[in-house]
Amino acid sequence: MRKRNKPIVAPSDEELGQHASALVRGLQILRAFTPADVTLGNQELIERTGLPKATISRLTYTLVGLGYLIYDPLLGRYSIGPATVSLGYSGLSSSAVIYMAKPLMQALAFETGVAVAMGMRDGLEMVYVANCRPETPVTLRLNVGSRLPIWQTSMGLAYLAAMEDTLRERVIRQLIETNPGTKDKIQRAIDGGLESYAEHGFVSSFGDWYSYINAVGVPFRPTDGSQLVAITCGGIKDLAPVEACLSVYVPKLKSLLAELQSRLIGAVPPPIREPAVATRAGNEG
Repeated sequence: MRKRNKPIVAPSDEELGQHASALVRGLQILRAFTPADVTLGNQELIERTGLPKATISRLTYTLVGLGYLIYDPLLGRYSIGPATVSLGYSGLSSSAVIYMAKPLMQALAFETGVAVAMGMRDGLEMVYVANCRPETPVTLRLNVGSRLPIWQTSMGLAYLAAMEDTLRERVIRQLIETNPGTKDKIQRAIDGGLESYAEHGFVSSFGDWYSYINAVGVPFRPTDGSQLVAITCGGIKDLAPVEACLSVYVPKLKSLLAELQSRLIGAVPPPIREPAVATRAGNEG
């Protein structure tokens, strides 16, 4: 018989507080890295996390020992380690939604000639968890892990439209507190997204994030209890004009959602009735 493992003794409230604090700070350090960062030094970690130098030194030493960070002694800088990469890919590969959505997304990208992406919320930003590109030389060069503003993009607005009211209001308050100078602009963009989703079942961003990018997005809440996601379709204006976004990409996105839902639950979806789109719908900033 296999020997029973020694039971883990529950920590005291004081120990639990200490461990939780150290964990939170360690995760703050890992979250300081963005897809644009190859390496970060101590000073950059201090600035991005707000943690004191002694805490940074102690926690980075531990993270390096565990493989979550790699330290270059010649440069005196840190990079993301294999343990962090493995953890991230394990999370993505274990998601049934991502697994089943990717072939549908790739087929749509090939069919439309523009990028199709899926994202989840991380704080006040959206993070790409899947991205499919067409076989064209010109396309959006965003990858898994890329971060987008939640209120300026179709991905973020679609996600906000499907959030629970209380949570959405909390996120909006945080956005305004973080960017008090753009309060009216933020509220206008979100209100436009909510109105578009309520009336048409999708949201849009036509030049609101970058002036040369158009995209439409839809939220998707899996029935298996998985986290809410948003799926978008779009690209540079020459490849994704407003008319194509509304008349072509939106119906195809909705069909993709219906097919994805049917694959997740193993059922045949009901036919989709498309609402008439007479004019440029959704938030146009």
